[in-house]
Amino acid sequence: MSKPVQWGVLGVAKIATEKVIPALQKACNGQVAAIASRDGARAKAAAAQLGIARAYGSYEELLADPQIEAIYNPLPNELHVEWTEKALKAGKHVLCEKPLALTAQEAQRLIDARASSGKLVAEAFMVRFHPQWRRVRELVRTGAVGDALAIQTLFTYRLLDPANVRNRPPGGGGLYDIGCYALLTARYVFGAEPTRVAATLDIDPAFGTDRLGSAIFEFSGGRHLTFSVATQLSGAQRVTIAGTAGRIEVKVPFNAPPDRACEIVIDNGADLFGGGARVESFPAVDQYTLQGEAFARAVRGETAWEFPLEDAIANMKALDACFRAAKSGRWEIV
Repeated sequence: MSKPVQWGVLGVAKIATEKVIPALQKACNGQVAAIASRDGARAKAAAAQLGIARAYGSYEELLADPQIEAIYNPLPNELHVEWTEKALKAGKHVLCEKPLALTAQEAQRLIDARASSGKLVAEAFMVRFHPQWRRVRELVRTGAVGDALAIQTLFTYRLLDPANVRNRPPGGGGLYDIGCYALLTARYVFGAEPTRVAATLDIDPAFGTDRLGSAIFEFSGGRHLTFSVATQLSGAQRVTIAGTAGRIEVKVPFNAPPDRACEIVIDNGADLFGGGARVESFPAVDQYTLQGEAFARAVRGETAWEFPLEDAIANMKALDACFRAAKSGRWEIV
Protein backbone atom coordinates (compact mmCIF):
# COMPACT_ATOMS: atom_id res chain seq x y z
CA MET A 1 0.00 0.00 0.00
CA SER A 2 1.26 3.48 -0.84
CA LYS A 3 2.15 6.03 1.82
CA PRO A 4 -0.95 7.68 3.37
CA VAL A 5 -1.77 11.10 1.96
CA GLN A 6 -1.04 13.84 4.51
CA TRP A 7 -4.10 16.05 4.96
CA GLY A 8 -4.36 19.58 6.28
CA VAL A 9 -7.69 21.21 7.20
CA LEU A 10 -8.50 24.89 6.74
CA GLY A 11 -10.63 26.04 9.66
CA VAL A 12 -12.57 24.39 12.45
CA ALA A 13 -16.01 24.32 10.84
CA LYS A 14 -18.54 21.97 12.41
CA ILE A 15 -18.70 19.78 9.31
CA ALA A 16 -14.94 19.35 9.51
CA THR A 17 -14.60 18.61 13.21
CA GLU A 18 -17.71 16.45 13.56
CA LYS A 19 -17.94 14.63 10.23
CA VAL A 20 -15.09 14.91 7.75
CA ILE A 21 -12.02 14.80 9.98
CA PRO A 22 -13.22 11.72 11.92
CA ALA A 23 -14.09 10.12 8.58
CA LEU A 24 -10.66 10.87 7.10
CA GLN A 25 -9.05 9.44 10.22
CA LYS A 26 -10.78 6.14 9.46
CA ALA A 27 -9.49 6.10 5.87
CA CYS A 28 -6.98 3.42 4.97
CA ASN A 29 -4.85 5.74 2.84
CA GLY A 30 -4.85 9.14 4.52
CA GLN A 31 -3.83 10.91 7.70
CA VAL A 32 -5.05 14.25 9.05
CA ALA A 33 -1.70 15.78 10.02
CA ALA A 34 -2.55 19.44 10.64
CA ILE A 35 -5.41 21.88 11.19
CA ALA A 36 -5.46 25.69 11.00
CA SER A 37 -7.68 28.48 12.26
CA ARG A 38 -7.38 32.25 12.28
CA ASP A 39 -7.70 31.78 16.03
CA GLY A 40 -4.70 29.77 17.17
CA ALA A 41 -6.40 28.71 20.40
CA ARG A 42 -9.32 27.22 18.47
CA ALA A 43 -6.91 25.33 16.21
CA LYS A 44 -5.05 23.91 19.22
CA ALA A 45 -8.27 22.93 20.94
CA ALA A 46 -9.54 21.14 17.84
CA ALA A 47 -6.19 19.40 17.34
CA ALA A 48 -6.18 18.20 20.95
CA GLN A 49 -9.76 16.99 20.76
CA LEU A 50 -9.25 15.14 17.48
CA GLY A 51 -5.70 13.87 17.99
CA ILE A 52 -4.14 15.97 15.21
CA ALA A 53 -0.39 16.46 15.50
CA ARG A 54 0.01 20.07 14.35
CA ALA A 55 -2.11 23.20 14.82
CA TYR A 56 -1.58 26.53 13.09
CA GLY A 57 -2.87 30.01 13.91
CA SER A 58 -3.25 31.01 10.27
CA TYR A 59 -4.22 29.39 7.00
CA GLU A 60 -0.98 30.61 5.42
CA GLU A 61 1.10 28.62 7.93
CA LEU A 62 -0.74 25.45 7.04
CA LEU A 63 -0.26 26.01 3.31
CA ALA A 64 3.47 26.55 3.92
CA ASP A 65 3.84 23.18 5.68
CA PRO A 66 5.89 21.07 3.23
CA GLN A 67 4.60 17.81 4.67
CA ILE A 68 0.98 18.58 3.82
CA GLU A 69 -0.06 17.14 0.46
CA ALA A 70 -3.81 17.69 0.37
CA ILE A 71 -6.09 20.36 1.78
CA TYR A 72 -9.68 19.93 2.89
CA ASN A 73 -11.43 23.31 2.59
CA PRO A 74 -14.67 23.63 4.65
CA LEU A 75 -14.55 27.44 4.92
CA PRO A 76 -17.68 29.58 4.37
CA ASN A 77 -18.91 29.38 0.78
CA GLU A 78 -17.67 32.85 -0.15
CA LEU A 79 -14.10 31.82 0.77
CA HIS A 80 -14.01 28.56 -1.17
CA VAL A 81 -12.46 29.83 -4.38
CA GLU A 82 -10.00 32.22 -2.71
CA TRP A 83 -8.44 29.63 -0.43
CA THR A 84 -8.69 26.74 -2.86
CA GLU A 85 -6.79 28.88 -5.35
CA LYS A 86 -4.16 29.74 -2.72
CA ALA A 87 -3.79 26.09 -1.76
CA LEU A 88 -3.28 25.06 -5.38
CA LYS A 89 -0.67 27.79 -5.81
CA ALA A 90 1.06 26.40 -2.70
CA GLY A 91 1.32 23.05 -4.46
CA LYS A 92 -1.44 21.23 -2.57
CA HIS A 93 -4.25 19.06 -3.86
CA VAL A 94 -7.63 20.38 -2.71
CA LEU A 95 -10.93 18.81 -1.75
CA CYS A 96 -13.29 21.78 -1.35
CA GLU A 97 -16.70 21.68 0.28
CA LYS A 98 -19.78 22.28 -1.81
CA PRO A 99 -20.76 24.56 -3.39
CA LEU A 100 -17.39 25.12 -5.00
CA ALA A 101 -18.12 28.82 -5.53
CA LEU A 102 -20.89 31.41 -5.46
CA THR A 103 -21.10 31.55 -9.26
CA ALA A 104 -19.88 29.49 -12.18
CA GLN A 105 -17.80 32.45 -13.34
CA GLU A 106 -16.01 32.54 -9.99
CA ALA A 107 -15.43 28.78 -10.10
CA GLN A 108 -13.90 29.14 -13.56
CA ARG A 109 -10.84 30.72 -11.91
CA LEU A 110 -9.91 27.31 -10.57
CA ILE A 111 -9.50 25.90 -14.07
CA ASP A 112 -6.43 28.09 -14.57
CA ALA A 113 -5.21 27.39 -11.03
CA ARG A 114 -5.50 23.65 -11.65
CA ALA A 115 -3.58 23.93 -14.91
CA SER A 116 -0.81 26.01 -13.34
CA SER A 117 -0.40 23.78 -10.30
CA GLY A 118 -0.89 20.39 -11.91
CA LYS A 119 -2.73 19.35 -8.75
CA LEU A 120 -6.10 17.69 -8.22
CA VAL A 121 -8.98 19.92 -7.18
CA ALA A 122 -12.46 18.55 -6.53
CA GLU A 123 -15.82 19.46 -5.05
CA ALA A 124 -16.80 17.47 -1.95
CA PHE A 125 -20.16 15.87 -2.70
CA MET A 126 -19.90 12.77 -0.54
CA VAL A 127 -23.28 11.36 -1.62
CA ARG A 128 -21.84 10.20 -4.94
CA PHE A 129 -19.68 7.70 -3.07
CA HIS A 130 -22.47 6.08 -1.07
CA PRO A 131 -23.41 2.66 -2.48
CA GLN A 132 -27.12 3.55 -2.43
CA TRP A 133 -26.63 6.29 -5.03
CA ARG A 134 -24.42 4.07 -7.16
CA ARG A 135 -27.20 1.49 -7.11
CA VAL A 136 -29.92 4.06 -7.90
CA ARG A 137 -28.00 5.23 -10.95
CA GLU A 138 -27.50 1.62 -12.07
CA LEU A 139 -31.21 0.84 -11.68
CA VAL A 140 -32.21 3.89 -13.71
CA ARG A 141 -29.71 3.25 -16.47
CA THR A 142 -30.69 -0.42 -16.81
CA GLY A 143 -34.38 0.44 -17.11
CA ALA A 144 -35.53 -1.03 -13.80
CA VAL A 145 -38.33 1.55 -13.62
CA GLY A 146 -38.75 2.00 -17.36
CA ASP A 147 -37.93 5.47 -18.62
CA ALA A 148 -37.13 7.60 -15.57
CA LEU A 149 -38.71 10.96 -16.34
CA ALA A 150 -39.35 12.75 -13.05
CA ILE A 151 -37.31 13.30 -9.90
CA GLN A 152 -38.86 14.93 -6.84
CA THR A 153 -36.61 16.03 -4.00
CA LEU A 154 -37.42 17.42 -0.57
CA PHE A 155 -34.57 18.56 1.70
CA THR A 156 -35.30 20.71 4.75
CA TYR A 157 -33.95 21.59 8.17
CA ARG A 158 -34.73 24.24 10.80
CA LEU A 159 -31.93 26.66 11.72
CA LEU A 160 -32.77 30.03 13.28
CA ASP A 161 -29.37 31.09 14.65
CA PRO A 162 -28.48 34.46 13.04
CA ALA A 163 -24.78 33.87 13.71
CA ASN A 164 -24.69 30.60 11.78
CA VAL A 165 -22.87 30.92 8.47
CA ARG A 166 -25.82 29.32 6.68
CA ASN A 167 -27.95 32.33 7.66
CA ARG A 168 -25.47 34.99 6.56
CA PRO A 169 -24.97 36.51 3.09
CA PRO A 170 -23.34 36.29 0.68
CA GLY A 171 -22.88 32.52 0.83
CA GLY A 172 -25.76 31.46 3.06
CA GLY A 173 -29.25 30.27 2.27
CA GLY A 174 -30.90 27.01 1.36
CA LEU A 175 -30.19 26.99 -2.35
CA TYR A 176 -26.42 27.16 -1.88
CA ASP A 177 -26.41 24.80 1.09
CA ILE A 178 -28.81 22.03 0.06
CA GLY A 179 -30.38 22.95 -3.28
CA CYS A 180 -27.04 22.02 -4.79
CA TYR A 181 -27.62 18.40 -3.64
CA ALA A 182 -30.96 18.19 -5.43
CA LEU A 183 -29.33 19.39 -8.64
CA LEU A 184 -26.26 17.23 -8.32
CA THR A 185 -28.12 13.98 -7.71
CA ALA A 186 -30.56 14.61 -10.58
CA ARG A 187 -27.65 15.30 -12.95
CA TYR A 188 -25.94 12.18 -11.60
CA VAL A 189 -28.97 9.94 -12.13
CA PHE A 190 -30.06 11.37 -15.49
CA GLY A 191 -26.48 11.59 -16.75
CA ALA A 192 -27.38 14.89 -18.38
CA GLU A 193 -27.46 18.64 -17.86
CA PRO A 194 -30.65 20.68 -17.33
CA THR A 195 -31.67 23.04 -20.12
CA ARG A 196 -33.91 25.58 -18.34
CA VAL A 197 -35.43 26.36 -14.95
CA ALA A 198 -38.32 28.16 -13.26
CA ALA A 199 -37.92 28.95 -9.56
CA THR A 200 -39.13 30.91 -6.58
CA LEU A 201 -37.29 31.87 -3.38
CA ASP A 202 -38.63 33.23 -0.10
CA ILE A 203 -36.05 35.51 1.54
CA ASP A 204 -35.81 35.90 5.30
CA PRO A 205 -36.17 39.66 5.93
CA ALA A 206 -33.76 39.62 8.87
CA PHE A 207 -31.08 37.27 7.52
CA GLY A 208 -31.24 38.27 3.85
CA THR A 209 -30.87 34.62 2.78
CA ASP A 210 -33.33 32.26 1.08
CA ARG A 211 -35.24 30.20 3.65
CA LEU A 212 -37.55 28.35 1.23
CA GLY A 213 -36.87 27.62 -2.41
CA SER A 214 -38.64 25.59 -5.04
CA ALA A 215 -37.69 24.95 -8.64
CA ILE A 216 -38.46 22.87 -11.68
CA PHE A 217 -35.59 22.00 -14.00
CA GLU A 218 -36.19 20.68 -17.47
CA PHE A 219 -33.83 18.11 -18.97
CA SER A 220 -33.76 16.79 -22.51
CA GLY A 221 -36.19 14.01 -23.38
CA GLY A 222 -39.05 15.50 -21.40
CA ARG A 223 -37.40 14.80 -18.04
CA HIS A 224 -37.96 17.00 -15.00
CA LEU A 225 -36.46 17.65 -11.59
CA THR A 226 -38.68 19.40 -9.05
CA PHE A 227 -37.43 20.26 -5.60
CA SER A 228 -38.13 22.23 -2.46
CA VAL A 229 -35.39 23.10 0.01
CA ALA A 230 -35.75 25.02 3.25
CA THR A 231 -33.71 26.20 6.23
CA GLN A 232 -36.65 27.00 8.54
CA LEU A 233 -38.89 23.93 8.25
CA SER A 234 -38.82 20.69 10.22
CA GLY A 235 -36.12 18.33 9.06
CA ALA A 236 -36.94 16.03 6.16
CA GLN A 237 -35.17 14.30 3.28
CA ARG A 238 -36.66 12.26 0.45
CA VAL A 239 -35.91 11.63 -3.22
CA THR A 240 -38.41 9.90 -5.51
CA ILE A 241 -37.51 8.90 -9.06
CA ALA A 242 -40.58 8.12 -11.16
CA GLY A 243 -40.46 6.11 -14.36
CA THR A 244 -42.85 4.60 -16.88
CA ALA A 245 -42.66 1.20 -15.15
CA GLY A 246 -42.11 2.04 -11.51
CA ARG A 247 -40.41 4.33 -9.06
CA ILE A 248 -37.41 4.44 -6.73
CA GLU A 249 -37.52 6.11 -3.33
CA VAL A 250 -34.29 7.02 -1.54
CA LYS A 251 -35.24 7.17 2.13
CA VAL A 252 -32.22 9.01 3.55
CA PRO A 253 -30.61 10.41 0.42
CA PHE A 254 -28.13 12.99 1.71
CA ASN A 255 -27.20 12.66 5.40
CA ALA A 256 -26.86 8.89 5.33
CA PRO A 257 -25.65 7.90 8.83
CA PRO A 258 -22.28 6.13 9.14
CA ASP A 259 -23.61 3.71 11.76
CA ARG A 260 -26.93 2.57 10.27
CA ALA A 261 -27.97 0.72 7.16
CA CYS A 262 -29.76 2.66 4.41
CA GLU A 263 -32.67 1.53 2.25
CA ILE A 264 -34.12 2.30 -1.12
CA VAL A 265 -37.55 1.18 -2.29
CA ILE A 266 -38.20 -0.04 -5.83
CA ASP A 267 -41.93 -0.14 -6.56
CA ASN A 268 -43.48 -1.37 -9.82
CA GLY A 269 -46.68 0.56 -9.11
CA ALA A 270 -48.91 -2.48 -8.74
CA ASP A 271 -51.04 -0.56 -6.23
CA LEU A 272 -50.88 2.53 -4.03
CA PHE A 273 -50.17 0.54 -0.88
CA GLY A 274 -46.77 -0.88 -1.76
CA GLY A 275 -47.97 -4.21 -3.06
CA GLY A 276 -45.37 -4.05 -5.81
CA ALA A 277 -42.56 -2.71 -3.64
CA ARG A 278 -39.29 -4.33 -2.72
CA VAL A 279 -36.55 -2.95 -0.50
CA GLU A 280 -32.81 -3.00 -1.03
CA SER A 281 -30.64 -2.42 2.02
CA PHE A 282 -27.06 -1.15 2.15
CA PRO A 283 -24.72 -1.85 5.08
CA ALA A 284 -23.58 1.10 7.15
CA VAL A 285 -20.71 3.01 5.57
CA ASP A 286 -19.21 6.45 6.12
CA GLN A 287 -19.65 8.24 2.81
CA TYR A 288 -17.10 10.87 3.86
CA THR A 289 -14.52 8.14 4.39
CA LEU A 290 -15.26 6.65 0.98
CA GLN A 291 -14.88 10.09 -0.60
CA GLY A 292 -11.57 10.71 1.18
CA GLU A 293 -10.18 7.33 0.15
CA ALA A 294 -11.16 7.91 -3.48
CA PHE A 295 -9.47 11.32 -3.42
CA ALA A 296 -6.30 9.88 -1.89
CA ARG A 297 -6.16 7.14 -4.54
CA ALA A 298 -6.40 9.81 -7.22
CA VAL A 299 -3.65 11.85 -5.55
CA ARG A 300 -1.40 8.78 -5.62
CA GLY A 301 -2.28 8.12 -9.26
CA GLU A 302 -3.83 4.76 -8.47
CA THR A 303 -7.21 5.66 -9.98
CA ALA A 304 -8.63 8.63 -11.84
CA TRP A 305 -10.89 11.09 -10.02
CA GLU A 306 -14.37 10.41 -11.31
CA PHE A 307 -15.86 13.91 -11.09
CA PRO A 308 -13.69 16.61 -12.68
CA LEU A 309 -13.80 20.31 -11.89
CA GLU A 310 -15.90 20.86 -15.00
CA ASP A 311 -18.71 18.87 -13.37
CA ALA A 312 -18.69 21.25 -10.39
CA ILE A 313 -18.86 24.23 -12.74
CA ALA A 314 -21.83 22.66 -14.55
CA ASN A 315 -23.65 22.35 -11.22
CA MET A 316 -22.88 26.00 -10.48
CA LYS A 317 -24.26 27.06 -13.87
CA ALA A 318 -27.55 25.40 -12.97
CA LEU A 319 -27.59 27.11 -9.56
CA ASP A 320 -26.86 30.45 -11.25
CA ALA A 321 -29.84 29.96 -13.55
CA CYS A 322 -32.04 29.06 -10.57
CA PHE A 323 -31.18 32.34 -8.83
CA ARG A 324 -31.86 34.25 -12.07
CA ALA A 325 -35.23 32.54 -12.53
CA ALA A 326 -36.32 33.37 -8.99
CA LYS A 327 -35.42 37.01 -9.59
CA SER A 328 -36.92 37.35 -13.06
CA GLY A 329 -40.06 35.26 -12.52
CA ARG A 330 -39.44 33.64 -15.92
CA TRP A 331 -37.92 30.47 -17.29
CA GLU A 332 -34.16 30.90 -17.51
CA ILE A 333 -31.76 29.01 -19.75
CA VAL A 334 -29.03 27.08 -17.97
